[in-house]
Amino acid sequence: MQKINLKELIIKKAKENLAAGDFTARELAEAYLKSIEEKNKDINAYLEVFDDVLVQADRADRKIKEGGAGALLGIPFAVKDNILIKGKIASAASKILSNYRATYDATVVKKLKESGAIFLGRTNMDEFAMGGSTENSAYGVTKNSHDTSRVAGGSSGGSAAAVAMDGALAALGSDTGGSVRQPASFCGVVGLKPTYGAISRFGLMSMGSSLDQIGPIAKTVEDAEIIFKAISGYDALDSTSFPEKMRESIRNPKKVIGVPYEFIEHGGIDKEVLQNFKTSIEKLKTNGYEIKDISLPHLKYSLAVYYIVMPAEVSTNLARYDGVRYGVEVKGENLLDTYNKTRGLGFGKEARRRIMLGTYVLSSGYYDAYYNKATSVRALLREDFKKAFAGVDAIATPTAPTPAFKIGEKTNDPMAMYLADIFTVPVNLVGVPAISVPSGRTKNGNLPLGLQLIAPWWGESTLFKIGRMFEA
Repeated sequence: MQKINLKELIIKKAKENLAAGDFTARELAEAYLKSIEEKNKDINAYLEVFDDVLVQADRADRKIKEGGAGALLGIPFAVKDNILIKGKIASAASKILSNYRATYDATVVKKLKESGAIFLGRTNMDEFAMGGSTENSAYGVTKNSHDTSRVAGGSSGGSAAAVAMDGALAALGSDTGGSVRQPASFCGVVGLKPTYGAISRFGLMSMGSSLDQIGPIAKTVEDAEIIFKAISGYDALDSTSFPEKMRESIRNPKKVIGVPYEFIEHGGIDKEVLQNFKTSIEKLKTNGYEIKDISLPHLKYSLAVYYIVMPAEVSTNLARYDGVRYGVEVKGENLLDTYNKTRGLGFGKEARRRIMLGTYVLSSGYYDAYYNKATSVRALLREDFKKAFAGVDAIATPTAPTPAFKIGEKTNDPMAMYLADIFTVPVNLVGVPAISVPSGRTKNGNLPLGLQLIAPWWGESTLFKIGRMFEA
């Protein structure tokens, strides 16, 4: 057996090594389990490491020996704690679901199993995916492996940290307003948010149903592409899934990338992030891309729209967690008291804040003033992107306005936390795909930074093409 260098390993190389017999799937799984054992106590990326990892690995080895195929055969994965794996606990990092065991597989999990992937464990996250730092988990914060005094980002912080610390070769996260891309940027890995409807949401715990998408977190753009191809596709079990014949992309053969300079240079962005972005743009120019200044007039309203639409959907989706049918129940004197006690103790502060905000904007007398207005502006924002994509292949922005911030730095200021989503939320509001690719590091503190590339609807192949070029 050759020594397994987890730091250098990518999916394609691992598959070649497994096929050649350089090491077995069991040996690869053991290497990751050893790495998790050494590092997770400091990082808190995993909430649970599964006890059947080596059983899964032995099964993969048998398939490899028999000449079995599978795009991800023997590849060790981490899965965010809001994606269901049959028989495993899925708590969404909340006390209210601390004892809930999934009764079925999410479609993405079913597809990964069919591809031969090995599930290492479930990763930490902001409770019910509400947050951008994984500080809202009921099970403690996930730390950044590049600097443990800083956050790993959120809400898929555990998945990004697991890949960054060599605790998994790849991971699944979910992205409602940047929850795959922002932690990927903070942790120095690749994160893809696909087109809305490209990957089935069946078996993902809903937060904002018109915004949520499952996406891969990986070391390279090529790895993200391999995973995307394995898990995407139409699913009759998900009413928001798009049939293949409807998946038409705007084809733009010109090598043009749009930059909304007016929005980016408006202020509030870390100086090093801005400088790094300018360097990234020069790199794109050097590789033959024309850079075009574009206007997205309603972009400045996207954060306000998001923080009306998302809490409204949260308050509707989280109404089902009452302790009566599943999850933790705190007995009260009557049914109302049971509801109050269960939800009061089961939900954390941020979850309660968003539920109350959402209930307020949907309430009688406020629905038209807030929710209806927000959906109207959302439609205008969609038109802005449609017009922009008529003349460009992709749009580039920084992934986040700052590098990873200190743990506790923004916990008492929700507005500062929400502003960290400024570049990522418009993507979810309009449903287009976007990828975060590592773009360098800060001089001060050597922290990872990310470049966000946004493509038209169903333009994932454009993102992979530009992303691979940018990486190289």
